[in-house]
Amino acid sequence: MRAVLVSGPGQVAVTEQPDPTPGPGEVVVEVTSCGLCGTDMHILDGELPSATYPLVPGHEAAGRVVALGPGVTGPKVGTRVAVDPNIPCGACHYCRIGRGNLCEDYRAVGVTRAGGFAEYVAVPARCAYALPEGLSDAAAGLVEPLSCAVHGLNRLPRRPGEHHLIYGAGTMGLMMAAVVRGAGAASVSMVDLNQDRLDFAKSFGADQVAVDAHAFDRPHGFEVVIDATGAIPAIEDGLGRVRRGGTFLQFGVSDPAHRAAFSPYAVYHSEIDIIGSMAVHHSFQPAIDLLAAGLDLDPLVSDVIGLDAFDTALDTFRAGTGRKVHIAPHGTVPA
Repeated sequence: MRAVLVSGPGQVAVTEQPDPTPGPGEVVVEVTSCGLCGTDMHILDGELPSATYPLVPGHEAAGRVVALGPGVTGPKVGTRVAVDPNIPCGACHYCRIGRGNLCEDYRAVGVTRAGGFAEYVAVPARCAYALPEGLSDAAAGLVEPLSCAVHGLNRLPRRPGEHHLIYGAGTMGLMMAAVVRGAGAASVSMVDLNQDRLDFAKSFGADQVAVDAHAFDRPHGFEVVIDATGAIPAIEDGLGRVRRGGTFLQFGVSDPAHRAAFSPYAVYHSEIDIIGSMAVHHSFQPAIDLLAAGLDLDPLVSDVIGLDAFDTALDTFRAGTGRKVHIAPHGTVPA
């Protein structure tokens, strides 16, 4: 099969690899779409400590089951599935207290084992979630990032009628905007340095957009501020725009070595809650259910690129000229 192989930081090529064989409890998925994510860029650049090389990346995969390993009774061959890439060990302290996304022996499809930037991928059967009839390939490839947004939403207090500020109008920021709006936000304002992204965010339902949050008339601040960039300037600015008694959600992924400055006194005096949201936690099926119920995220997919043009996909992602880039390992197909 053809697959993207990262031999080490900065060393990436489309190569021929052996077809995967499902082990006990595994299925093989013929990949129809796999999203390109900022985490993949960190893997390519050697900036993700948990990544192991050589590696076939790609953790936002969806496709069709084509083979079952020993002991697997479902999903059946032919079932369209989305792949939850996270594989908690089930035995560490955090797994035993029900916090599998914080697993001490973290493993994941596309991070510590072969992923979805390939024609086929073997995954634990329990990680393959059946998709409803009629769900597009674009939506199927968005289940994993949407499940991250759902987990982020679940980390927030549910107080309908509050005003939200989101830093970052990329795919993840837009998904957060969609889920908080669906949960009863009174308004969603978005900040990004890319005017094209802001224009799309406005068309996608954002109430206000700007390249600088000073443009928003919120003298008391926002009840909820969400960082979906991981950029230190955005985080520091956002912490200063939380209304007294409000909440700041760190949703974006920062470089582990970076540090942000903030006022502990302001956190104390204004009773600001600072919350983190890490990956997926009991949110994969709810994400699928949201899509099945009519949440339309297909417009977020701006580019569907074949495996052989992976360099083009990387260039498109780094340039920030589109929105979500999907890899179609068997050739470009309609999103």
